[in-house]
Amino acid sequence: MTRLTLTLGDITRQHADAIVNAANSSLLGGGGVDGAIHRAGGPGILAECRALRASRYGRGLPTGQAVATTAGRLPARWVIHTVGPVYGPDGGGDPELLASCYRESLRVPDELGARTVAFPAISTGVYRWPLDDAARIAVRAVREAETAVEEVVFVLFDERAYEAFARYAGTPGDDADGPGAPAAP
Repeated sequence: MTRLTLTLGDITRQHADAIVNAANSSLLGGGGVDGAIHRAGGPGILAECRALRASRYGRGLPTGQAVATTAGRLPARWVIHTVGPVYGPDGGGDPELLASCYRESLRVPDELGARTVAFPAISTGVYRWPLDDAARIAVRAVREAETAVEEVVFVLFDERAYEAFARYAGTPGDDADGPGAPAAP
């Protein structure tokens, strides 16, 4: 069974086999988590993303799917890029697509042999998915996934996100990394 851990901090500083990027479909970087990962990881990530665009994802990575690249200068081996759904003001979003981001972002590390995977709160930034609902979907998708990944760490940017994920994860996480703790070095 996959162990779930929560930590408050910066995903670009997380030591894991794979770090998940809440990417945009272009795979060419953007704002939020996507921009931070590209900046911290360096040009190697962008080069591999461009190669993926040229060979397989000319129209962009579809929502709910995932693909791996190098992690560049990040303290990980791989970055798993996934495109979360946008939560629309009129009709919400498709929770199945959001759950697919988590399942696919575990399937890819299984193929790579990764044992630890760090996730951000996908779609909760500029894609506006309500945090509490996103946390519920994320935790459920990870718990139900058939995966060889031994540990999933939800790396949450602020206390509000940490508290939402803690409600569904049923674990306070690492005492040293709980709310109010300093960000990871």
